[in-house]
Amino acid sequence: MGVLMKLVERKILIGLMVTMVVVFGFYGLSKLDRELMPQIDFNYAVISANAGDMSVLDVEERVTAPIEQILAGTDGVEGYQSSTTAGNSSIFIEIEEGRTQEVTRELEGRVAALESSVSGLNFVHVMALSTNQDAEFFMEVSGGDLAEMTDFARNVVKPRLESLSSVREVVLSGIQESEFVIEFDNEALSDNGLELQQVTALMQQENTETTLGELTEEENGPALRWNTAFQSADDLRAVTIPSMNGPVKLDDLAEVSEVTNQRSAMAWKDGTRDFIFMEISRAEGYTQIGMAEDIRGEVDEIRAAGLVSGFGFNEVVNQADYVVEALDGVTQNVLIGGVLALLILLLFLRNFRATVVAGVAIPVSVLLTFTSMWLFGYSFNIITLIALGLGIGMMVDASIVILESVYRKKEQGFTGMEAVSKGVREVATAVIASMLTTIVVFVPVGLFGGEVGQFVLLLSMVIVITLVSSVIVSFTLIPALSENFLKLRKKDRGKGDKRGPITQGYGSLIGWISSRKRRRYSMIFLFFLVFAGSMALTAKVPVTIMPDVYNRYAEVPIELEGSLSPSERQEIAEAIGEKLETVPDVESSFLIDDPAFMFMLVNMTTGDNVTTPQDEVNVAINEAIRDLEDDYPIKAVGMMEMGAAGGEPVQLRVKGSDFTEARELGGKLVSELEAVEGLVNVRTSVEETREERMIVFDNEAMEEAGITRSEIFGRLQGVFGEMPAGEVVRGGETIPVTVKSSDTVTTESDLAELEIMTAAGSAELSEFVGFETVTSPVMISRDNGERFVSVSAGIEGRDLGSVTRDVQQVIGNLDVPSGLSVSTGGDVSAQQEMMMELMMVVAISIFLVYVVMAVQFNSLAHPLIVMSIIPMTAIGAVLALLITQRELSMLSAMGLLMLIGIVLNNAILLIDRTKQLRNEGMTAEDAVKEAGQNRIRPIFMTTLTTVAGMLPLAIATGTASSYQAPLATVIIGGLLFATLITLVLIPSVYLLFEDVKHGFRGLFRKVFGRRKNRKPAPVEEAS
Repeated sequence: MGVLMKLVERKILIGLMVTMVVVFGFYGLSKLDRELMPQIDFNYAVISANAGDMSVLDVEERVTAPIEQILAGTDGVEGYQSSTTAGNSSIFIEIEEGRTQEVTRELEGRVAALESSVSGLNFVHVMALSTNQDAEFFMEVSGGDLAEMTDFARNVVKPRLESLSSVREVVLSGIQESEFVIEFDNEALSDNGLELQQVTALMQQENTETTLGELTEEENGPALRWNTAFQSADDLRAVTIPSMNGPVKLDDLAEVSEVTNQRSAMAWKDGTRDFIFMEISRAEGYTQIGMAEDIRGEVDEIRAAGLVSGFGFNEVVNQADYVVEALDGVTQNVLIGGVLALLILLLFLRNFRATVVAGVAIPVSVLLTFTSMWLFGYSFNIITLIALGLGIGMMVDASIVILESVYRKKEQGFTGMEAVSKGVREVATAVIASMLTTIVVFVPVGLFGGEVGQFVLLLSMVIVITLVSSVIVSFTLIPALSENFLKLRKKDRGKGDKRGPITQGYGSLIGWISSRKRRRYSMIFLFFLVFAGSMALTAKVPVTIMPDVYNRYAEVPIELEGSLSPSERQEIAEAIGEKLETVPDVESSFLIDDPAFMFMLVNMTTGDNVTTPQDEVNVAINEAIRDLEDDYPIKAVGMMEMGAAGGEPVQLRVKGSDFTEARELGGKLVSELEAVEGLVNVRTSVEETREERMIVFDNEAMEEAGITRSEIFGRLQGVFGEMPAGEVVRGGETIPVTVKSSDTVTTESDLAELEIMTAAGSAELSEFVGFETVTSPVMISRDNGERFVSVSAGIEGRDLGSVTRDVQQVIGNLDVPSGLSVSTGGDVSAQQEMMMELMMVVAISIFLVYVVMAVQFNSLAHPLIVMSIIPMTAIGAVLALLITQRELSMLSAMGLLMLIGIVLNNAILLIDRTKQLRNEGMTAEDAVKEAGQNRIRPIFMTTLTTVAGMLPLAIATGTASSYQAPLATVIIGGLLFATLITLVLIPSVYLLFEDVKHGFRGLFRKVFGRRKNRKPAPVEEAS
């Protein structure tokens, strides 16, 4: 403390330190990026594979199983779950913490070999999951000729935007594309002894451009190039095909035509396809705001150049706007909270100079926090700004305690450095203990797993940085300014220990409680009853994992059933567009198509045009689309089957050696869950099957005719539609080439009558094959390579916590046969895991707090007295959530952890002062009364300034309100209630410990005192 006082006496040094903090703080502020969410890589990845029209069983055998074998042999992969459907395989991968990027890169290389070796496999994508979305800026071109809009999008917008350093890629959907279609005449092929598969292979071989080698003996060693790549339809027609009748031109075997369409990727705007959709993704190292500024600048230049004519070119969704809105809203709430905190300080001290001293400490502490955030590589985002908002309330706590202590010493008549020294010394132990207990509360936060844990860890780190910064400022700047600048009014000088009516009334209450043992014991018992009653109300509090961000924008995945034709997808898009016209506040909608699902972007009205809260609009959108499930092949709304990380919030897994029994048990679960209120879209992964006709070969007939299965397979190619046959590069544009047969097959009889060439001539396919009916599941779910039955359901109208309790009851009452097991997944499992981790973190935090206080107070009993307030804290938090009906999420649960540190600060102030007074010779009863009267003002000041600082966050209604409001509500409710309890409960518990201590001492004296005073029995002399 002497070193600190010497530092405070050097005002020039303090001034230079503050100047340096201000300079570095503003510099760090200018360097901090702004983004909606922090850039966090989750410990998960997804592999998506597309295999065209391949059946679900073939996809499982030829795609899913080989990928799972790769995963089983990859170091760092901890588990994987797959979902296989016709033509698609999605595998969700759990990765060892901290190795996501490394494992993802390795998997990309290993599955690339699989992609080239499996015929019919179109692509395999490996994607690491993170807070960075694939696309964050969306635009559209509409209202003009499709050919002109395509030329504009492809040749102007795409290259110019991709030339920006902040843009990684521009993906165009709905552009007009050319395609060369080659329709072979089957009779011409037969006359020349050719098969479609054979001719296609020869064409692909002809379409080659490569370097054969180098002429090393020639001057300069030129390379020898081979270039027979196709560049036009005439090149295709001129291809020479060797046949049994000699070389023949492709033009004599087939008709070559060029067609234009929108086949590449489908997108709809309000149900129509008359537009081009642009998805723009961000380059690494840039923020949404930076990319948006670059894009808008480039778009302005495009418009200024007169390149936008005859059509519209507009923004659809820009994530940067939501970032700015969210961050501005949180920043505004933080500033308002700081002003309210200063007003509370002015109200209590009624001294403008004291308010100025604290007012100077706040921005200096904030700038020191900015410097630390810059050094740690953090950014401004929803999480860090909420942490700053919460920190503003606590930021003035240490300053207020020290400032109030110095102020009181000056009221008692001390002046100058003497008042500062005595004031700081009196509360230094309490302030340091408060800081350490608040910090150690967050130490176990790193035990939280998953992506939620990373958010919580970031929130904790910024709060700790804010707290440490404020304590450093409070021990340096506050004493330095308080020596001469802090002056009292004449009537306050020499005021001494004169107390107001509130302080005197509180002292009388403590005196009344301390005068009789039964009074303080009754008070403790009363608080215990209140705590028990409040815990019974926890079941009424809504529960979720992570809250939604209400930014008047929604993304809705819509899962489709099986393989659908383009016309069926068009009908679905039109029906969705019509349905959304009936939903209030829906401004526009965009559908992006994918083989397994449609992804919908919904813009809602903003500002004065808002008539309905977003949570109600979200529910209305889901219900409107779900109404279409009976009439259209829509499987689910608001989810995508992707394993444990995605899908419906309620997911159960039925596993066992007998898959048939597992399917039956899954059906029973569905019927039970359908009776649970709030569950919608209840279904199993195997309840839907599809009928298939399996080809059965007549091997004897094939052997007699001298034909093979591969020949039959080649003949069947192209008769069910087009198949790819290479590409043509024309003027920098890549145009696909597809082939098909003139023999189109749409019925089984057509297939049976299909002509097959044999050595003896042509014969019908029915002579060599037959057909049998088989059924296969629409989707196959596997966990680490083992099949399981998935039972899933969505939630509407109820919170996750109440639904989870009902689902657990259903599972508990279910008669599970031997050999089968039922486990939870989805949000239900995540919530259970969250609660277990939260209880573990709270337990460890409480233990660490006890250790710190035991060392600080050099007592094993005093920490227990202080910590008796912790259970009472939960009462106010539960009541606050219950009254406001806000959700208990992982973020609001952090408020409970913060409360442990915050409410202990007040209790530490009381006990520390009580200990000082006991050392001065006061009795326990007099000490608790005097300590309470000494500390009631700083306790009320720190409590109300913290509440005032967080109040704007609690009542916020902006974009980030769902994140900040529940967290602030927990802290405000818990802190207000705990403060009132602290002032009564802590003195009662302290006196209880004193009673117990005196009781043990009395018992000790009674037992050992008798032995000490007992006289020895007389000894008889020997006769």
